Amino acid sequence: MIEDETSSCSILLIDDEPFAQQIIEHGLKTCVKHVLHYESSPARAVDLVRELGITVVLVDLRMPDLDGFEFTRRLRATSDTEHVPVIMLSSEDDPEVKAQAFAAGVNDYMVKWPDPRELVARVQYHNDACIARRERDAAFASLRLSQQQLAESQSALHQAQKMEAIGQLTGGVAHDFNNVLQIIGGNLQLLKLVGNLNDAARTRVEMALAGVERGAKLSSHLLAFARRQPLQAVVLNPGHLLREMDDMMRRVLGPNARIVTDIGPALWSTVADPNQLNNVLLNLAINARDAMGGNGSLLIRASNAGGDAADRHAALPPGVAAGEYVLIEVADTGKGMPPEVLQRAFEPFFTTKPVGKGTGLGLSMAYGFVKQSGGEIVLDSEVGRGTSVRIYLPRSAVEAAQPEEAVEVPLFGGLETILVVEDEEDVRDSTCAILSALGYEVLEACDAAGAVEIVESGRHVDLVFTDVIMPGPVSSLQLGEAVRRHLPSAQILYTSGYAEGVLAHEGKVSASVHLLQKPYHPDALSARIRHLLRRGRNGAQAASSAGATAN
Repeated sequence: MIEDETSSCSILLIDDEPFAQQIIEHGLKTCVKHVLHYESSPARAVDLVRELGITVVLVDLRMPDLDGFEFTRRLRATSDTEHVPVIMLSSEDDPEVKAQAFAAGVNDYMVKWPDPRELVARVQYHNDACIARRERDAAFASLRLSQQQLAESQSALHQAQKMEAIGQLTGGVAHDFNNVLQIIGGNLQLLKLVGNLNDAARTRVEMALAGVERGAKLSSHLLAFARRQPLQAVVLNPGHLLREMDDMMRRVLGPNARIVTDIGPALWSTVADPNQLNNVLLNLAINARDAMGGNGSLLIRASNAGGDAADRHAALPPGVAAGEYVLIEVADTGKGMPPEVLQRAFEPFFTTKPVGKGTGLGLSMAYGFVKQSGGEIVLDSEVGRGTSVRIYLPRSAVEAAQPEEAVEVPLFGGLETILVVEDEEDVRDSTCAILSALGYEVLEACDAAGAVEIVESGRHVDLVFTDVIMPGPVSSLQLGEAVRRHLPSAQILYTSGYAEGVLAHEGKVSASVHLLQKPYHPDALSARIRHLLRRGRNGAQAASSAGATAN
């Protein structure tokens, strides 16, 4: 046998007479780049053709156990060998025998022993044809794979475009909806505050305000999905948040469900909006409760993912970029989702729950929040085996500070001067009325340009309460600069239902910016104003003391 690892012509000779190998080897000595394999048993030869990548088969016609006809039929019956060229060798120069050979599937027929020049020419011809066919088949397979990948990419692009279009729509609707809710809620709150209502009227107002609060939550979910919710992110440790939520989670799931909380040791910190993360986890727990019918088991796990110190259970799945993450997983033992439902699970308002049992915004809100926080969300589900939602939030290089205890501030006002800047007249009127009822001296401006005129006029102002997005040549940011320039001791409190691209950078609001989301409650408005005014007064006193000490 002639051995050459670089050969492109791989020949298998099947003949029960060993001397045939020597004859064929001699005949092929001028055939460059070839390897000749020999096999005396045709029964094993089909497997050898597959294993050795044979490009041409030379088979004897007459053999004891299996003749050349039957071997060729077996070769043609197997998909991965059916196209390998077969040259039949025979001492019979009978046209009938040749016809039977071609009927069995041979490609060529040669009478023993052929002239070496003819043998080499025919072997090379059939070898080239075999290689060309394999290259063509490989090209078609590659083309089919490319087409499949292109179709998958187009589907993913279409899905992304659809989600982006829905996000833009929902973001715009939520912005306008928040202003409407602020008008309704502000006037109801004002009526409750100064209206001298009897018990029946107060009950009606409370019911209406509860409806406003439900609408505000719906709008917040829409903005979170659209990734247009200004996030006031802080460095936090998800382990602390999960421990604080334990009791609430148990109340949400009910007494028949089992909750397993697994918080990994030395859990990393991340940067996120704690309130929004809290809402996301509660929505996931509610979805799990509904999927399990109040029973089953809910696993809440937090661990490190990615990097050398990652938890061994938290290898990064495909689609999540390499890096270090904090993984929060919520997994239930519910009924799971079929593939067609799983594909649409993140779409807003898509739900399989009965009418009145859900808005279809839980997962879409989670999707928007995680993406806006720079993370990834992975959803796995199988019918009958439950659902797992894994949230990957980037690791923070800064350790989280210990959480401060919340201090409740009662509703009260003051005698300071507040400048209210709002282009929506009805929103401005109700807000000014509430602040006036709390005792403040209130100035009004319908846009930032008018507010700048008041600021530059020398009028004393303790706090500017301004909308973020307003028409006109002067922006809310330019107004803020004018306030800091002319009234350095004045505080600035922004309000908006949609602040993307103005106060928010990549969807996140700086810790130095004070933002009150619309629609706001008088309690929240009062508390934020008093906090800022007190902070400004303390800052002024500290500066005065420092100046006196220096003198």
